[in-house]
Amino acid sequence: MTESDDRHLQGDPLPVRGWQRWAPGLHRLRTYPRAWLRDDLSAGLVLTTMLVPVGMAYAQAAGLPAVHGLYATIAALLAYAIFGPSRFLVLGPDSSLAPLIAATVLPLAHGDPQRAVALAGMMAIVVGLICIGAGVARFGFVTELLSKPIRYGYMNGIALTVAVSQMPVLLGFSVAGDHLIERFWSLIQGIAAGRINWIAFLLGAGALAMIFAFRRQTRIPGMLVALIIATLAVTLFDLDSRAGVVVLGEIPPGLPAPMLPWIGIDGMAPIVIGSVAVALVAFADTSVLARAYAAKTGDRVDPNQELIGLGAANLAAGFFQGFAISSSASRTPVAEAAGARTQVTGMVGAGAIVGLILLAPSLLHNVPVAVLAAIVIVSALGLVQIADLRRIYRIQRWEFWLSMACLAGVALLGVIQGIGLAIVIAIIEFLWDGWRPHSAILGRVDGIKGYHDITRYPQARLIPGLVIFRWDAPLFFANAEYFRSRVLDAVAASPTPVRRVVVAAEPVTSVDVTAADMLADLDDALSQAGIELCFAEMKDPVKDKLKRFGLFTRFGEQLFFPTIGEAVSAYVRTFEVDWVDWEDRQMMETGPPTP
Repeated sequence: MTESDDRHLQGDPLPVRGWQRWAPGLHRLRTYPRAWLRDDLSAGLVLTTMLVPVGMAYAQAAGLPAVHGLYATIAALLAYAIFGPSRFLVLGPDSSLAPLIAATVLPLAHGDPQRAVALAGMMAIVVGLICIGAGVARFGFVTELLSKPIRYGYMNGIALTVAVSQMPVLLGFSVAGDHLIERFWSLIQGIAAGRINWIAFLLGAGALAMIFAFRRQTRIPGMLVALIIATLAVTLFDLDSRAGVVVLGEIPPGLPAPMLPWIGIDGMAPIVIGSVAVALVAFADTSVLARAYAAKTGDRVDPNQELIGLGAANLAAGFFQGFAISSSASRTPVAEAAGARTQVTGMVGAGAIVGLILLAPSLLHNVPVAVLAAIVIVSALGLVQIADLRRIYRIQRWEFWLSMACLAGVALLGVIQGIGLAIVIAIIEFLWDGWRPHSAILGRVDGIKGYHDITRYPQARLIPGLVIFRWDAPLFFANAEYFRSRVLDAVAASPTPVRRVVVAAEPVTSVDVTAADMLADLDDALSQAGIELCFAEMKDPVKDKLKRFGLFTRFGEQLFFPTIGEAVSAYVRTFEVDWVDWEDRQMMETGPPTP
């Protein structure tokens, strides 16, 4: 391996320009070190052992024929290898998206599997267009608006929904219902009515036990081993016909031809709504995972190119009879642990699946769907965040309850409605600190530099006739009246008649028109009471806004002070106030410091 190859291995960013910026995978292939090929080939074959069972399982969970999970996997891996910026991320069907897809597609399909496939394909295309458009518009920052508690809430809600939806399949029967409560009640009724297929349940439960047993063994693909053993059992003992165990059945020969899954105008509105939710969840998952691996390898994260790569993968999946995909927090670590160097690992995995479909599709005929349900349940449990929620409960109780509200929204209202609720809660959480921010009256504390909150420092001295008021947020329409009331409350609470109010404005990062008009009204109200309003430590960009609004001229430059100390000194001089600062007193007692 050359020195240059070694630098790339350590995560040095690839120098891409022009068209290569939009297709970083092609540039990576052009500079691909041959020494990495052996690692990528072996990692790709190991990865395939997870891609096949997981892809089929998530297709079943989304309400689609299992083979379409393989189609989506192939298309997504190849497209992301070209357009994706990450060297390690593995994309494909995901447990967090399956309930979203099912909730959107199944009510519109009316029991027609082919229409369900077309609807899911169109949904993937819309998701792809949303992601690419957002990436080109440089909206990669949007998922940063979703806090961890919010993300944990909807992921826990999705995990619960997925697990409950797959329990009947694990037990060998089907249930009806659009929401978690309906499905759970149908599950209880089915169990009470004795509808359990015990052979199917034993196969699924055995698969669960085997997957958990081998979960920490990266060299032994527990999912594939469980799938092979269960399939052999069905084949050897003819369990599909003798015991009624539901199996995948015939796999269509060959690969799907590219096509636009046109569904008509009538079904587009719910497809678009569902696609927005899927795009948000998919990019949230992808961006978090990309950051995690970039931190480990030293690679640079480009969230906008991640959006484009994710969008291209979804477009490809949609055109090749797949469905919406995301990054995988379970398959990506497998690829890395197996020694993956680049996206060639994913390309090898896609090629291996193509070989399976073309050369040996009959191997999948007797796969029991109960085992696929077990795989989905295991993956759903991997979404659950318990330790972090305990930590949040311990350090910030209200954010914990926000997370619980999101979980309840997903579980009780439905996945798409729950995601909408999560977004609304995230926006409210984002605005709350600015809507009702912290404010403080400042005083001087002997022996401590600066001016401090008198509620934190009760011993702080107040300058007679002067109120120093600090506002810890931007000034905008939602908090303008609150600012006004807090200033007037501070004036009313002063122990001495107030002559001047100084707004310590360093934390104020912006002022809008509504807030500017409020400042003018506040100045009028204070002036009528014989009180001057002035500002200290205001940032120049905020001053520029006040100049555009005409307020800077109204107040006069002499009432904008660079520091609170200068504002206090000017007040003391102007009104000849009997005030000696502790630093001045100390200097008088000890004399000026020796140069």
